[in-house]
Amino acid sequence: MAHPLQDYVASLDSACLPRILQVCSGVYYQGSVYEISGNEVSFSTGDIIKVTDIKLSSVCCEDVSNKETFELPADHEGLLKVIPEEMAYSTIEELVKLRPVSLKRSLPVTFTSSTKLALADVTLGTGSVLTLLAVAEKEERCRCRIQAGPGQSSAEVDVPLGTRGQFSVHENEERFTPRDIAMSPALRSLRFRFDNAAMCQRTLVLSPVYQMSAIMNMRKNVLHFPSTLAMDVVDITDTCEGISFMVPLSLQEVHSRPDQTFPVVVEVAEVPETCSMFKCDWLPRLRTGIQVIFHGKTTSPMTIMSSVTKCKAQQYFMVSEQYAGRFRRRPRGFDSVYELYVAAAQTPGFKVSATRNCEEVEEEGFPGISIGERLEVIGCQNVQVLGGQVDAVVCQHLGEVDDDDEDDDQDGKTENVIHLPLHMQGHFVELLSDKKKYTLNQLGKKPPLDVKAVTPDPGLEKDPLVDFSCLRIEGATLEPTIRASFLHTPNICFEIPTERLSMSVFCTQQPLPWPPNQVPECSVECVTEVTDKFLHQFLKEIHPVTSPPPRPPKRNLSVTKANKSVLTKTFDDMTIRSRRASSPLPAIPASARYRPLPSAPRTLSTISVPNAVPNPYVGERHNFQNPVCEENSSDYENQDDVLAVTLKKAQENVMFY
Repeated sequence: MAHPLQDYVASLDSACLPRILQVCSGVYYQGSVYEISGNEVSFSTGDIIKVTDIKLSSVCCEDVSNKETFELPADHEGLLKVIPEEMAYSTIEELVKLRPVSLKRSLPVTFTSSTKLALADVTLGTGSVLTLLAVAEKEERCRCRIQAGPGQSSAEVDVPLGTRGQFSVHENEERFTPRDIAMSPALRSLRFRFDNAAMCQRTLVLSPVYQMSAIMNMRKNVLHFPSTLAMDVVDITDTCEGISFMVPLSLQEVHSRPDQTFPVVVEVAEVPETCSMFKCDWLPRLRTGIQVIFHGKTTSPMTIMSSVTKCKAQQYFMVSEQYAGRFRRRPRGFDSVYELYVAAAQTPGFKVSATRNCEEVEEEGFPGISIGERLEVIGCQNVQVLGGQVDAVVCQHLGEVDDDDEDDDQDGKTENVIHLPLHMQGHFVELLSDKKKYTLNQLGKKPPLDVKAVTPDPGLEKDPLVDFSCLRIEGATLEPTIRASFLHTPNICFEIPTERLSMSVFCTQQPLPWPPNQVPECSVECVTEVTDKFLHQFLKEIHPVTSPPPRPPKRNLSVTKANKSVLTKTFDDMTIRSRRASSPLPAIPASARYRPLPSAPRTLSTISVPNAVPNPYVGERHNFQNPVCEENSSDYENQDDVLAVTLKKAQENVMFY
């Protein structure tokens, strides 16, 4: 039979939990579909919930006169007194058994008899007032005290429990808290009034409000909802003993389970993110509904590597400590002095060779370095340059291998020391004489290093690391992993990093695909390709705060002011702007302002110009002779005509082009 949720929970004993309920009429709140203020408020008809816990959260008070309600916290300290019922009890036994609280707690009880009472020793008249002091249930009698009038002494008598009459209980002095009333089914049926008249004088009926905790199938979190939801439920605990509630688990939750729970067959409930950090063949096969075997859990030391290449795209790998291949070190390249400083701090006796020439800049404190120059990093100190104080790497020149004069090396030891400012650019390569082969455990403690995989892992069908000419070890980390395999290949395992992959599974009851106590030998894939997103997150974890390279010092203006002005002037002289701002050309005299350009050198033969010649430059070229100047008006007229025609022809030529 269906019951309102509030009535069902009020009659439920917490010792009987858990209980399985089926929703007969659903409830839907039009706010959040799933929850509001952390409480579940949406259920559909037919939902099955498993109630695991109930707690009193508040007490609902209803005014009897106008049906208004309000809530009090469960720990409210206000006291309430019982309002006596108007109905009368027909027997003393009924008065005793219907007490709302335990009999010992409710005694003494004062009541009035509306009829005559004929007792063994005395007969009491109508309106007698008695006080119930004690009850002997085995003897079926009670001890009462008769309240005498003024000037009379009271007496005690034994009254049988079966004595009949009309008995009305007086308002006693006992007070109750809201929690007491909510936790007692007998008190919840009575009416109360606050003992403090200043608070409230209304007649109230109190009922409890419980906070319920429950689980549902395929719901990860425990549901919390109030018992006041307007829905009907039916208890189906006795009829569904075989029902199971699948609770999705994250990989972190699976990893926190005890070792005795492995191996187990699980089913994927939520697939990993599409934008994953891994590029491996087993990841696309993890789809919703696929079943996977979890063999066990562990915390594996992992080494992060990246390929060093300029032609191809970089690749990144996460290599387990079980990798059995061998590596040989490769020299590292550096593009700045600051990189030398960082590498030398991790490697004492660090030696490099210059791969490019560096010109000396005295103002910046840059020394001159030639290709092939060999240096050993000694330390770091603050030095004085023309620009100010800077931090510099102290290096010592290394002599050639065939140097024989050791005395000269000792005498010039201090002269071979140079200081390279940290902000200086340069190109260096590490000097290595180590040809030894190392395991991954031996190299993983000294990152970053450049290595070459020279011996493949014999346990791998194809070792991807041997295809690269150079690999860089970025660092090492401890990864919580779960060793897993697919059902059709239980002996081929792979490791799932629980902190790097977001997916959820739930445990199934399916048996393992091998005979009992015959666990197969498994091979583990120890090289996993990852993406650049994985590398960036890993570098943030191992280097949460990285200080930037130092800046160059500020220039000393008093030292460089003169040089700067000279350089500026020289540079300005080389620009078009300076030529535009240069002094103007000298003015052309009026007599020569319209003189045409000669078509031949000035040292030519004389020419005689006749009158009315339109243009001496049109037609054949004549043999010129040195001119003879004659000062007359006809010569000036001839010259003016020639100039006018020449200028007009020049303008036509310009317009043509």
